[in-house]
Amino acid sequence: MKTEGAVALVTGGARGLGLEIARRLADEGATVIIGDRDAEALGALPSGLEGVVMDVTDPHQVKSAVEGIVERHYRLEILVNNAGVISSEPFVNIMNPDGMMHDYERFRSSLRVNLDSVFIVTSAVVEHMIKQRTKGSIVNISSISACGNEGQTAYSAAKAGVNAMTVTWSKELGRWGIRCNAVAPGFIGTDSTRAAINETGLKHIRDNTPLRRLGDAQEVALAVHSMIENDFLNGVVLDVNGGLRI
Repeated sequence: MKTEGAVALVTGGARGLGLEIARRLADEGATVIIGDRDAEALGALPSGLEGVVMDVTDPHQVKSAVEGIVERHYRLEILVNNAGVISSEPFVNIMNPDGMMHDYERFRSSLRVNLDSVFIVTSAVVEHMIKQRTKGSIVNISSISACGNEGQTAYSAAKAGVNAMTVTWSKELGRWGIRCNAVAPGFIGTDSTRAAINETGLKHIRDNTPLRRLGDAQEVALAVHSMIENDFLNGVVLDVNGGLRI
């Protein structure tokens, strides 16, 4: 489908990777709405981007926000599920004998924001797509960690779940002309990556990436745009990782 003239929702797009994706779609002629829970960041969005306060883990808030978007713009053809939080915690930490095992509540919290949110937002959007007989494109932002990254039990499990839902939905929704794909970035040079990984870890990643560098947010945004525009891509999880294997 053509990005130009389409209405797109990008979750978690007030900053970082999500904002770069939103900018790319807007540059290609889409009307872009950014759903984010950070009202202050939404207020500082660049001109041409519309913001809506949305907690992607709250089904009622998401449903209301999506209904508002459809009322204002009459349709919604593109969804990019970008919202999420990188979380790292070893399954076993012998240096903390009083809390040696991975905390269950933190495990559930990571799944809620990185996996449940994708289900919640996609459900709300697809309902309108089907009711309006709108052919659409859904792109989920996964991660290289979906392969199983040491020290990221919860985050890896969540992103593996995103990949599985992507393929499942591609089969179920294709009959209505709704395609579902995913982009799985490697390690991208964003603020969230640098906050989650220290410089020693980043050096190790760069040294083990065949291209010897971190990725750029613009490269991920380009991959997202390509998946939207190619009408025969469906059920694909596209690795954008510079050749890194973990």
